[in-house]
Amino acid sequence: MQHAGGEPLPPAGDGLGPIPAAPGWAAPAPRPAGPPAVPGPPPAHFPPAPAAPAPPAPQATVVADPLQAPVAVLLIGPAGAGKTTVARHWADTRRVPTAHISLDDVREWVRAGFADPQSGWNDHSEAQYRLARRTCGFAARNFIANGISCIIDDAVFPDRPSVGLGGWQRHIGPGLLPVVLLPGLEVVLERNAERTGNRRLGDEEVARIHGRMAGWYGAGLPIIDNSQQDVATTARLLDETVTRALAASSGW
Repeated sequence: MQHAGGEPLPPAGDGLGPIPAAPGWAAPAPRPAGPPAVPGPPPAHFPPAPAAPAPPAPQATVVADPLQAPVAVLLIGPAGAGKTTVARHWADTRRVPTAHISLDDVREWVRAGFADPQSGWNDHSEAQYRLARRTCGFAARNFIANGISCIIDDAVFPDRPSVGLGGWQRHIGPGLLPVVLLPGLEVVLERNAERTGNRRLGDEEVARIHGRMAGWYGAGLPIIDNSQQDVATTARLLDETVTRALAASSGW
């Protein structure tokens, strides 16, 4: 390296000795050494924390009385069998919370554009029946999920399993309990004659429906013949049927 005049600068050192200090500069006095370090206490040794006890194994939820578990009952029968009256009385008199879901009531929620099957069974009446069944099935699942039993009444035919009993099982689930209410034809005709509005059918239609309902005999479903029983007695027979079914499903 060169300075401004072009002459080379002297090297910083030749490796043979220290570089002389500039004139007027004195090295600072050495700082006195401090006192020797005093050794501190040895590090403390803590015993390891005991392992936390394992959480207890989850216990299965035990129902105090399986016979009081919520249940969904499908009360099947022809027009005039007394399904709605019996279902309402059974729901009113149970010792556990129970709801009555009337398919006819739900179907008649449709006011404008209501497709009355008595005016002729067609695509519109079929669609409204299917819609009402799905609505009732949703309501039943909602009640069961909240600990409330329910009973639905419907005229389900044994010769139409896909849209009848099978449809209800799809809507509600395998826990559905179907019970058939089937009095004699004379009783059905008499009770139907007391009905009013679009709930009343012609005698020929009632007889035709009753004949199709007879197919439930031999199907394995519990059948209650309430020809000689009043509403309270029929509801008691229904309760006994439901109790037996619950006891069988719970392994009692």
